[in-house]
Amino acid sequence: MDTLKLLIPFVFAKGGRRSCKTVGRTSKLGICILFVFVCLLGVSRANAAAALLLEEPYGKLGAFMAQGHAGIYLSRVCAETPLVLRRCRDGESGVVISRYNGIAGYDWVAIPLIPYLYAVDKTDNVPLFANPKLAAFLRNQYRRKYLEEIAPDGIDGETPGGNWYELVGTSYDRTVYSYEIETSPEQDNALIRRLNSRPNESHFKTVSHNCADFAREIINFYYPKAVRRSFIADAGMTTPKQIAKALVKFSTRHRDLESSAFVIPQVPGTIQRSTKVRGVAESLLKTKKYVIPLGILQPYVVGGIALAYLSNGRFDPARNAMIMDSRRELQPRLASNERKALMSQLDELSASANLDGKTWRNEKVWRRLQADAEPELDRSGAPILQVRMGDQVVSIGVSRKNVLSTSGSPELSQELLEARLREELRRSAASKTSESDVISDWKLLQKVTPPEVSSR
Repeated sequence: MDTLKLLIPFVFAKGGRRSCKTVGRTSKLGICILFVFVCLLGVSRANAAAALLLEEPYGKLGAFMAQGHAGIYLSRVCAETPLVLRRCRDGESGVVISRYNGIAGYDWVAIPLIPYLYAVDKTDNVPLFANPKLAAFLRNQYRRKYLEEIAPDGIDGETPGGNWYELVGTSYDRTVYSYEIETSPEQDNALIRRLNSRPNESHFKTVSHNCADFAREIINFYYPKAVRRSFIADAGMTTPKQIAKALVKFSTRHRDLESSAFVIPQVPGTIQRSTKVRGVAESLLKTKKYVIPLGILQPYVVGGIALAYLSNGRFDPARNAMIMDSRRELQPRLASNERKALMSQLDELSASANLDGKTWRNEKVWRRLQADAEPELDRSGAPILQVRMGDQVVSIGVSRKNVLSTSGSPELSQELLEARLREELRRSAASKTSESDVISDWKLLQKVTPPEVSSR
């Protein structure tokens, strides 16, 4: 049932954050929101939703194409196969459906929610800390089990190339913003019939037939003319950020429909962090290598782009949004004063541990150890890292399910949790980190830290 909490609608009062003062380590805002959560918990599960997933850009391409990606989450719709939709059965948590380029010639593919985000079947198996090797391993394990039809093994059984990896584990690469709106069973049934009956053949075009166009078509199927592209801010191209902005406006105008907004953080780790999602005019205006030469050659053009952005392109995806924590519950973000205090305590703990004389106990050595480790699954299917230390190979659990029970080296488990906390406590990550996750991770760290170290 924990996945059903993922899309619980929340009502955010304007100015509520300003009216709550911090008292000790718990804010009144957090208490207020928790109270609302408890009150709504009993009634909101009966309401299904369609949610736009606005996903930040990542990697080298993100520097040139800052528009990111868009998908649609449907809480009452599930996948018989990745290409055939049906109504969900009890206990199922819906699918994410999106348009991709170069996925076996198909226009759209449907993936269950948790695998889409983390490339695992169960939330207990989500890694606490991920590197590129672990993410690729989990994606390939899922592909071989469920996606052979779309991405079969190569001739010699090797992992195939192509863009299939975008289908699963998106939270290893990106931060995701979710904007949901209420749907009815009749609407969901009609969408299932429509998509199952039409040819699923790709006609992907970056400008006119992209992932955001698909998201726009799905939302407008539920609520005609609810969202539209911006010819001013995006030069006529449909962008994920514009669809999110339009859906938020539609939800504001239709308060009879339950809606919410929240952040799904990128999994902490050594994978490069995703970057801010932008529209077309915003990308040109905020990218120096574009705007400076253009400003010198065509200053009036730059002025027009700035006007287009200021009048139609401004939108903060995280505004009024809660954070989805590791329990799939919506929680307030970590407060600045708490972040600084915890970072100071973490530095003290790390310094105390280094007094033991362990030559590998520093961040650079840890990064090399975990990067060279081989990912595997334990008997229950949870991920582990096999780390070589001299002539020994030790197994380290990397999920909440096994980090305490599967460890050939408590010191390495301690280092893994320290690395996760440092990632969460970075200033740039604090706005996407939930207070509850940091508290939970700190408790795990205390359990693996020797008493003589924590008491120094």
